[in-house]
Amino acid sequence: MPYSTRSSLPDSVKHVLPAHAQDIYLEAFNSAWDEYKEKKDRRGDESREEVAHKVAWSAVKHSYEKGDDDKWHKKH
Repeated sequence: MPYSTRSSLPDSVKHVLPAHAQDIYLEAFNSAWDEYKEKKDRRGDESREEVAHKVAWSAVKHSYEKGDDDKWHKKH
């Protein structure tokens, strides 16, 4: 289901990503949740939630990368 606030995000997102990256994740997840509502719009047998999480992580990785210190940093 869509997320309304950063605090409603999964722990695997909240405890790992910086605030701005969490905002990106939230927006991308919610957008994908709407876009891939119909099963015909998704590949294979992935659930709507699985697709939305993949899209959200992809959006984060567009602007952020995991550093050698195991923390996420904005790309330059």
